[in-house]
Amino acid sequence: MTLRLLAVHAHPDDESSKGAATYAYYRDRGAETMIVSCTGGEAGSILNESLESRAMAERDLPGLRRLELARAQAEIGFSHRWLGYADSGMPGEEESVDPNSFAAIPLHISSAPLIRIVRSFRPHVLLSYDENGGYPHPDHIRAHQVAMEAWRESANMEKYPDLGEPWTIAKLYYDRIFNADRVSAIYDAFLATNPPQTVLDQLAEMNTWMRDRPADATTRVPAGEYFEHRDRALRAHASQVSPDSSFFFWPNDVQRAAWPFEDYRLVESRVPAGITAGTPEDDLFAGIPDDEAGR
Repeated sequence: MTLRLLAVHAHPDDESSKGAATYAYYRDRGAETMIVSCTGGEAGSILNESLESRAMAERDLPGLRRLELARAQAEIGFSHRWLGYADSGMPGEEESVDPNSFAAIPLHISSAPLIRIVRSFRPHVLLSYDENGGYPHPDHIRAHQVAMEAWRESANMEKYPDLGEPWTIAKLYYDRIFNADRVSAIYDAFLATNPPQTVLDQLAEMNTWMRDRPADATTRVPAGEYFEHRDRALRAHASQVSPDSSFFFWPNDVQRAAWPFEDYRLVESRVPAGITAGTPEDDLFAGIPDDEAGR
């Protein structure tokens, strides 16, 4: 019996900043995780001034980002598929995305490769972003939309009839890893450690702008022992993340003491989920019966 998790992400590096410790946690418990990257990150910028591979980044950023993804994959141990679409970029006000980019392609076309992956991989759990994409990047919003289409239609042979045998996904979750409760707990823990002022200022700012976000996580995966794996996977995306970034790389011993979890929101479930009032789940696969896992 092998439990299977499918996570849909917009760009290479998203899989490492949002859920990598969870994927490593389940890897060591015998589950199989597949990451889908909807785009190649072609429209990204070089976000690390000390990047050793700057010459390649300037010449072939998509090629470099594929190499970075492969390094993150080796660290965490997930399987991977490219959905094959072009990065839409982040257009300015009154600008539109490229008509050939991921966000502009009609939903029934951009969803088809994901439906094929679902019917082949046959996941029990689907992870994605909420309707705002986690943040309003066109590719993140489109990633949500194609994931929802897969959730609704992967078992419906009247739609996408030529993309494999039908498969019903049991549970759908949204990422809630960056949430107000977590940031507040880590901020309070950091206050007692005399952190560098720059880190404290950034955490204070994050704590302020996240305070109004709804505390709607239902599920806390106890993945704290895998935070170092997560950090190494994220550092593998060196073009996108400075190795000393104070936004991501907070001391893990403080994080584990304050919040040793990665958080998710259960959106829909086709099995009894077992969530009770005031008691979050600790397992994305909770409620999936043995015969469901093996079919």
